[in-house]
Amino acid sequence: MTQQQRPTDKAFAPEYQGALGSLSVNSSLTDVLAKGVEELRAAERARQPVDVARCGLAVAEAYRRLGRVADADRAWKASYRAARSAGDTGAMAWALWSGGTLARQRGSLALAYRLLGLAAELGERGGDVVVRGYSLAGLAETGRIQGDYQAVGELHEQLLAEARRRGEARHTVWALEGIAQMHRNTGSYDRALALFEEAADTAGRADDRRGRAWALRGIADVVSVRDGDVDRALALLAEAESVCREMNLSSALAYNLKMRGNVRYRAGRYAQARDDYAQALAGFREMNEPRGTALARLGLAKSLARLGRNPAETAVELADLRRTLDRIGLRHARDMVDRATDELGVGPFPGEDRRVEEATAR
Repeated sequence: MTQQQRPTDKAFAPEYQGALGSLSVNSSLTDVLAKGVEELRAAERARQPVDVARCGLAVAEAYRRLGRVADADRAWKASYRAARSAGDTGAMAWALWSGGTLARQRGSLALAYRLLGLAAELGERGGDVVVRGYSLAGLAETGRIQGDYQAVGELHEQLLAEARRRGEARHTVWALEGIAQMHRNTGSYDRALALFEEAADTAGRADDRRGRAWALRGIADVVSVRDGDVDRALALLAEAESVCREMNLSSALAYNLKMRGNVRYRAGRYAQARDDYAQALAGFREMNEPRGTALARLGLAKSLARLGRNPAETAVELADLRRTLDRIGLRHARDMVDRATDELGVGPFPGEDRRVEEATAR
């Protein structure tokens, strides 16, 4: 069965291919990895490069989502080499998509753009509209997390329209959540909430538990910041957390814990927020995810400042965070650091006064 021939009334995982095509989008990642490695070894013994490439893709994605980034890096590259030796353009595109997604997760945004762009080109050349769509979505998401909403907003809308036209529930949910996040970050809370709720409903009807968990996190964020409804936000996050733990979604769980910290911080529950951020930070560091690490560090620094930390120490921490985010290229997150500096009254950053004096003296 090809990706285009799959039923569209329920969510499916197109990265599970070949002998792994029967796996559910809701399969536990540890189960996916175990089955993937088993089938990969069988394909290697049979010297079937196409099967090696397809099984290797699932293995790479399981490793990536479990936070085992070094293993994921080796796996997607091996999948690509096998696909190239077999002359399978579609499998090459999927391997590049996996590599580009991993690069974004690791904070290597320039590499992510390059790999995802190549994946989209190969997908189009090979006639695989699904990998083309996923690769374009990856490019759009990379631009979105950088805060370049003007450049990628139209692409998000285009991909949403395509996903709806083809009836791809999982991709529809992704696009809805991405557009909702941009509205949330620009202060259009009502529109963001409507889109997150549509995403949650769509994911629920399509039995996409991962997509629903991400949507619930978005809803919790909006009802917290817009309505101050702490109890509802925490209940939504608890529901999402249970899904993350059942499916071993390491990255999603860490982001869920960070959001719980956000909700409690907004409510003035600084000690609880501190513990949430610390737990999220440990998760992000374990999986070597720079963006999540930086965001959890920011929340932790703010909580500690509210709990009486020396302002000079907070200023040093925020200055280091701003440099880190500049290096990664996350403009929206960098703006969050600047707002935190104003909120906590700990500026200017160390050395900033001297640079200002030098500039004005020229």
